[in-house]
Amino acid sequence: MKSEDSRQKSEVRPKKALGQHFLIDQNIARKIVEQLSPDVETVVEVGAGMGVLTQYMVQDILDKFYVIEIDHESVDYLKVHYPTLGDHLIEGDFLKADLNQYGQKNMAIIGNFPYNISSQIIFQVLKHKDLVVEVVGMVQKEMAERMAAKEGSKTYGILSVLMQAWYDIDYRFTVNENVFNPPPKVKSAVIKMRRNAVTDLGCDEKLFVTIVKQAFNQRRKTLRNSLRSLLSPEIIENEVFNKRPEQLSVKEFIDLTNLISSAASRGEQ
Repeated sequence: MKSEDSRQKSEVRPKKALGQHFLIDQNIARKIVEQLSPDVETVVEVGAGMGVLTQYMVQDILDKFYVIEIDHESVDYLKVHYPTLGDHLIEGDFLKADLNQYGQKNMAIIGNFPYNISSQIIFQVLKHKDLVVEVVGMVQKEMAERMAAKEGSKTYGILSVLMQAWYDIDYRFTVNENVFNPPPKVKSAVIKMRRNAVTDLGCDEKLFVTIVKQAFNQRRKTLRNSLRSLLSPEIIENEVFNKRPEQLSVKEFIDLTNLISSAASRGEQ
C-alpha cells in the first residue's frame, strides 16, 4: 500500500503546464543553482514546478528568495513540500510582475524556463535591467546559442544584439533530453547573463531596437535594402550599408543608430 505521504504527493503532483518539461536529474539541478554568484541580494525563481531547483535555495537564502509560479497545481505542490516559503511563494505571471517589489538592487533570476515563453522571460528581464544583475536559466539549446552568439555567426541575431548590449552572456553547459519528464525533443542549455557596466548606450535606444529588428527581419539583404525606409539620401551610399546585419557588432549597431539619427535630425532642420 502507498504511505500517507506518497498518496499526498501524488494528489498534488502538478501536470506539465505552459510547455514545461520537469527536470528530474538532481546533479543537473544542483549544478544550475551553483552558477549563481554570491553577491546577488535577491533571487527570484521563475516557474518552479516541483521545486527541483527550489530545494537547493530555500534553506540557505529564504529571506531573499522568492518563487513566482503561474500554474495553480504547481503552487499547491510547492505549498505542501516547501511550507517555509510562506508568502515568498507567489502565484502569478512573471511576465506581468513588477520585480521591484521583491528587491531594490542586485537581483538574480533563475529557472528552468518553459520553452514557449523563454524569449518573453528574457525580454521581461531586459525591462528590469537596472535591477536584475544576473540570470541563470535553462532554455532550448538553440536559443542559448543565439543569445551567446557573436557577430559573423549564423546564429547571431536580434536576441544576441539586444541582450549583449546590456549583459555579458555565457553559455555554461548543454543538458540532454533524458534528464526531463517528459523528455523534450530537443536539447537544452544553461546560460548565465551578467549585467555589464553599460548605463547608457549613447544612442536613441528606441531607434536602436527598431534598427536591429528591421535589419535582422531581412537578414539576407544588405542594410541598404533592409533599412531603406530609415535612410536619408546623404548617407545611403555609406559603405556600412553594404554589409549584412550579422556582420555588425553591438557597438557598430550603436554607431549605425547614431549615424541614422544624426542624418534624420539634419534633415528636419
